[in-house]
Amino acid sequence: MRDKGAVEQGSRGGEVARDAILRSGPLWPVGTAIAWLERIDSGTHRRIKGLRLVTAFGIAWMMANLQGLSIQPSGRGSLGAMAAGFALWASVSEGRTTRAASSRDLALLVLAAVIGAVMMLGLAPVLATIGRAGPELTLVTGAFLVGYLKRFGVLGAGLGSQIYIGQLLAYGAGSTSDDLAMVAIAELIAAVAAIIPRLLSGPAERPALAAPAVSDPETDRAHLSPELRMGLQAASAALVIVILNDLVGLKESAWAITACTYVIAGTTFGTIDRVFRRIIGTAIGVPLGLACLPFALQLPIVIWIAAALAMIIYAMALPERYDIACGAYAFALIVTLAAGGESSATTLLSRAWETLIGGAFGLITAMLVLPLNPSRGGQPMRRIFQLTKTAGDRSSSDGQGDEE
Repeated sequence: MRDKGAVEQGSRGGEVARDAILRSGPLWPVGTAIAWLERIDSGTHRRIKGLRLVTAFGIAWMMANLQGLSIQPSGRGSLGAMAAGFALWASVSEGRTTRAASSRDLALLVLAAVIGAVMMLGLAPVLATIGRAGPELTLVTGAFLVGYLKRFGVLGAGLGSQIYIGQLLAYGAGSTSDDLAMVAIAELIAAVAAIIPRLLSGPAERPALAAPAVSDPETDRAHLSPELRMGLQAASAALVIVILNDLVGLKESAWAITACTYVIAGTTFGTIDRVFRRIIGTAIGVPLGLACLPFALQLPIVIWIAAALAMIIYAMALPERYDIACGAYAFALIVTLAAGGESSATTLLSRAWETLIGGAFGLITAMLVLPLNPSRGGQPMRRIFQLTKTAGDRSSSDGQGDEE
């Protein structure tokens, strides 16, 4: 027993000495990064999930580009981009602890993304007759479902998000009804690509579950569920952005709709908190991504590795540090767009101001359209002032688990 205790004491002493070395001298950035990793993810569970996200994306991309599966879409998208997007965001939304339950949910989440894509393919031609931004009205339905389906728990929240993601991917790719076969094949590829890494990760993951939205009896005069209110708030903000885009034209209006959709939380003040954190994270992530543009064409492998690391950080930070998660995703989006051939600085920079627009409308609707728990947290303007001073503090638990 004495020998065992001596060994354990020596081991702890070695760890202390190692940490001291890493936190001083030229290696201090490494030591700081390791300390942050241990603090935010002490059991490595979220790091494993982050690796799973990247693996699912990579498997789907490679499978979609196998010889014999080459499908020419009618729009700007590709089979690889759609299948990888389905698999990536299904993996983000999945939150079970067992292989069987996770595999079932992943299959359903991929199917939900396909339903969203099919909705866009079917409704876009009809809505295009209304105006230039008419097809974006489909995204309004997806924005509503992101909030409303949270009433059905983890799977419901994931299904709502995946429907919106499917709509967004199909809209961004300019897909048409001629791409139905591509969407069906993307579903099969994405399901396989998402499930295989989850089977391999096994019990190593312990998902962080979101806090449910709660209703305040004193202010719940309309007798509407919190989730219905969240859906109506997101849909209202999205609708305003669609109208604004039709009137004045926005560079990437879908990014603004996405921002206003995912900042809506279970309380008014949770939404305010998420708006500020999303804006701060995006304001940091976009410039970092732009700084890497010179390497996008010369060293694309380095860019893709950096994007993969950013997505791992995204998965780790998402449950508790929404600002860091948004910054990591903004960086990954900018560098992958650049690596994919997008060279317009205006388009890449629009990620920042479209997020600002979407966050602003999300905040306004959260305060004016059926606000949730307005009596908790103090006066809105006082709360906003407090958040500007404490933006680096731990994020509130409202809306944990949401993704881009």
